[in-house]
Amino acid sequence: MAIVLGPNRYGKAETRVVRVTRDGGTHRIKDLNVSVALSGAMDEVHLTGDNAAVLPTDTQKNTVFAFAGKHGIGAIEDFGLLLARHFVGSRPAIAHARVEIREYGWRRITGGHSFVRDGGEVRTALVHCGADAESVVSGLTDLVVLNSTGSEFHGFARDEYTTLEPTDDRILATAVTARWRHRSTTGAWEESYAGARDGLLRAFAETHSLSLQQTLYQMGRRVLDERPETCEVRLSLPNKHHFLVDLEPFGMDNDNEVYLAADRPYGLIEGTVLTDDAPAAPAAFD
Repeated sequence: MAIVLGPNRYGKAETRVVRVTRDGGTHRIKDLNVSVALSGAMDEVHLTGDNAAVLPTDTQKNTVFAFAGKHGIGAIEDFGLLLARHFVGSRPAIAHARVEIREYGWRRITGGHSFVRDGGEVRTALVHCGADAESVVSGLTDLVVLNSTGSEFHGFARDEYTTLEPTDDRILATAVTARWRHRSTTGAWEESYAGARDGLLRAFAETHSLSLQQTLYQMGRRVLDERPETCEVRLSLPNKHHFLVDLEPFGMDNDNEVYLAADRPYGLIEGTVLTDDAPAAPAAFD
């Protein structure tokens, strides 16, 4: 039996970079968490400890800061592509670069230089760059949404361990993690992100849900219907369960008004919705 080296990559994870753009008295903030992973002809460093092909992870971190200063930071998809293309073109040993970015939002309080950190979702981008192909996946995470009615769950399979009662009126709540793959690496990223996010929210609100799976499909379909620049949507929806509290011991009825919000355990619904002509991109969500 032979032992061989399998797929591998290395990089600098979670470089926190904040770029302040000053336009007179009005400032703008870009607050990112950038993770870089490189792969290619890296056998020798694993097998013999020869570091000749290794671009230090510290250099990767410095490149993030230098590019933020030299090029500024616009849409995170563009910044990710800029970094990934640089690393692939910088050394022959680097065949593939993976750049993942999380963007934290800030809202202006008053004047031009005071901000409050958004407590909502985090915008994400994942860029792959290789010699033969590039891909861009945009997305978001921790988008917390809730429908206080318009959700049912019944007709499910039952066995000797089933205690859940069917319902035709329940709270449906989740924290959306969504990623959507673009057909190309050029686009109006800001407009596309805003449109996809809006489509996800409207589909969640407008779907009379018989299951969270049904809602997931409608959310993914809405993005693909309305954003032709996308070809695949992946969604992860934890079911944030809300259970009616029994108020009878206190001599009170509970007409779907008082709930216990349970944080765990929770159902986790995940799925992919894509167009039938979506080009293959095996690394796009890796």
